[in-house]
Amino acid sequence: MGNGVFIGGGGEGYAAAQEMLLNYTNRHGLIAGATGTGKTVTLQILAEGLSAAGVPVVLADIKGDLSGLGKSGSADHKLHEPFMKRAATIGLDLQYTAFPVIFWDLFGQQGHPIRTTVAEMGPLLLSRLMELSDAQEGVLNIAFRVADEEGLPLLDLADLRALLVWLGENAREISLRYGNVAASSVGAIQRQLLVLENQGATSFFGEPALDLSDLMRTSLDGRGLVNILAADKLMASPRLYATFLLWLLSELFETLPEVGNPDKPKLVFFFDEAHLLFDDAPKALVDKVEQVARLIRSKGVGVFFVTQNPADVPDDVLGQLGNRFQHALRAFTANDQRDLKKAADTYRPNPRFDTAEAIREVGTGEAVTSMLDAKGVPSIVERTLIRPPASQLGPITPDERKALIAGSPVAGKYDTPLDRHSAAEMLAQRADAAARAAAEAEAREAEQDAAAREFSQARRYGGSSSPVPRASSSRSRRSSDQGGLGDALAQAFVKEMKGTTGRRIVRGIFGSIFKGR
Repeated sequence: MGNGVFIGGGGEGYAAAQEMLLNYTNRHGLIAGATGTGKTVTLQILAEGLSAAGVPVVLADIKGDLSGLGKSGSADHKLHEPFMKRAATIGLDLQYTAFPVIFWDLFGQQGHPIRTTVAEMGPLLLSRLMELSDAQEGVLNIAFRVADEEGLPLLDLADLRALLVWLGENAREISLRYGNVAASSVGAIQRQLLVLENQGATSFFGEPALDLSDLMRTSLDGRGLVNILAADKLMASPRLYATFLLWLLSELFETLPEVGNPDKPKLVFFFDEAHLLFDDAPKALVDKVEQVARLIRSKGVGVFFVTQNPADVPDDVLGQLGNRFQHALRAFTANDQRDLKKAADTYRPNPRFDTAEAIREVGTGEAVTSMLDAKGVPSIVERTLIRPPASQLGPITPDERKALIAGSPVAGKYDTPLDRHSAAEMLAQRADAAARAAAEAEAREAEQDAAAREFSQARRYGGSSSPVPRASSSRSRRSSDQGGLGDALAQAFVKEMKGTTGRRIVRGIFGSIFKGR
């Protein structure tokens, strides 16, 4: 089994030894089946086999059971005897062992924190995350465009909120440049940001951002590290869970170089509860998933969708999944029977049994399997006994988890959040500068008003207090006339500064501040 991952086999009525070829693992896969039929064990033994072959793995731990990958199985386990019996049946020399793991957690409670910036998430995924309408998504795109042009880094939710406030205050000018920025749309986005914050997304957006190379590590003995994302709490916010995993796939796709057809994948990604990705997803998002699934294999990344029913995955995506592990499906209703027939029709038939009947009848720990052969063609469907895991079946204790986190190769790297100078601080500085400029303009206006009043009083009372010769009466009258004209000009100047012209000058000062970078 040197070039593949051993899956299992069987005895009478089952297939011979089955393996998944490493050089075709990046052609993606599917693990499907009803609750309690053994999907988690299949995911666990695939992670073990890939790790042993030096391939890093990323998977989500929905129920906490997969944390057992970090601890060796034991003869004291209640399933030890059945495991040994099954191992003998399929010809496996089962040796219990632990695997190198790194625990991650978006909330930083059961693993190392995972963060990304608002800018890296982008407007499309954020719109999906916040369930925005088309008009609201358009406003969010404008906000990202303005941030780029104004040099405003969007790192966390506070940055995005500050930018939206600025956008609303300058909506008239922005609308002339990019299209309508309605106050109602800005308000709706702000409300959805509040919902995100209440769901705990504040801790996800920020820095230090996740370094993708930390997901692609190998241990000192050459085994691939198994990255386990704690998702039990995250599943309370299913849209955040699905959007995060899709973001991670997109980042891998955009960051990794082309490698063609490697002998083994650089990384294998398991997307558990895959139906959450496609439920009520807009066509643009489904198209993006299809594109990533189609092209990311050339980057050396394999993607496995784990779900209860193959019908949860769109046909365009399902057609790209070459390695399939189908556990039992229940057919209690007419819809269930249609889904069962549809699932059976996606396999190459085996003359020894009826595929639909086999999918309905396989027991826990068994599966109907089909994998790509040496020519890259899907093999005929087989009934397979899934091999028992070498690591512990079931969760580890909290103390054991803490010990593994403390000894992790990334311990301490992401634990302390950073708050760099970004959009929120920059916009606050601009507002402070504008306030100071307004205060200075008001002070200058007050000084000019006082000077004008003082000048007017001096002209009015200064001339009448001193005696004037009679011979100079005509000249005095001319001076008095000129004084009256000066008074009128001064009063007109003060009035104008208080009126339209003065406001125009102040607006000019504000405009130069807000438009400056």
